Amino acid sequence: MEFRNIAVERAGRVATVTVNRPDKLNALDAATITELNRAFEHLEADPEVRAVVLTGAGDKAFVAGADIGEIRACNPTRAHEFSLAGQRLMRRIERCDKPVLAAINGFALGGGLELAMACHLRLAADSARLGLPEITLGLMPGFGGTQRLTRLVGRGRALEMMMTGTPIDAATAREFGLVNAVVESGAVVESAGEIAARLAAAAPLALAGIIAAVDQAGDVPPDQALAYESARFALCCATDDMREGTGAFLEKRTPEFTGR
Repeated sequence: MEFRNIAVERAGRVATVTVNRPDKLNALDAATITELNRAFEHLEADPEVRAVVLTGAGDKAFVAGADIGEIRACNPTRAHEFSLAGQRLMRRIERCDKPVLAAINGFALGGGLELAMACHLRLAADSARLGLPEITLGLMPGFGGTQRLTRLVGRGRALEMMMTGTPIDAATAREFGLVNAVVESGAVVESAGEIAARLAAAAPLALAGIIAAVDQAGDVPPDQALAYESARFALCCATDDMREGTGAFLEKRTPEFTGR
C-alpha cells in the first residue's frame, strides 16, 4: 500500500505509522486524514500486526494541527464534512482492537492533540507542547477534542485549555493525566516501540476485550457496562490463550499467545 503523506513500517509485530509532512509540521489535511484512515483499516485487519505506534516526521512536531489553509477555504458545509471525516478517523483509532500508542515527539496542537487523544496510550518527549488553541483562530475543536480532553483531564482543566488556547508542557500534561509518560527528547519513538513490543506479546483477544470494555466507560449505564465486561471475560475463558496463560503461570514459564 502506497501513501504520499504518511509512512508505514513494520518491525516484528509492531507497525509504526508516521505522519510525513514535516514541511507543514505534519498538519492534517483531508488527504492525510484519508490516508491515515486507510492505513489503520489495513493494520487492524492484518493478523501479523499486534500493536501500532503513531508519530510525526522530524523533531519539531507530532502533528501541529489541522491544515489552516484548507480550513480557511471551507464553507460551513465543507467544514462539517471535514470535521466528520476527522472524527471518523479518531473513532477508528480509538476503537481499534490493537493497542495504539502515540509517540508525541514535538508539538501536538489542535487536530494533532485530538489525534493523540484517540490513541490508547500517549508518551511525550520532554520538549513537547500540547494544546487545543483553536480559539485563537476563531474556531473550536472539531475532531472530538471537547469530549476526549474533558474525559482525560476533567471539566475545569479542559475548559481552561480550550477557552484560553494556551498549550501546556509535557510535565504538566503528565500531571494532568493527558499523557502516560514523559521521556527524553529523541527517545520517545523508541520508548513507545518498546512498550508496543511488550503489548504485542500479550494475549490479543484479552487486549481487544479491555479496549472494547473501556471504550464503553461513561457512555452507557454502569450495569450495562458491567454486563459487557462480564461477557468479554467469559469469552476470554473460551480461548487457547487463556489456557496457555494460566498454564504458563502454573508451570512458571513465559506464555506464548497466539490470538486464538
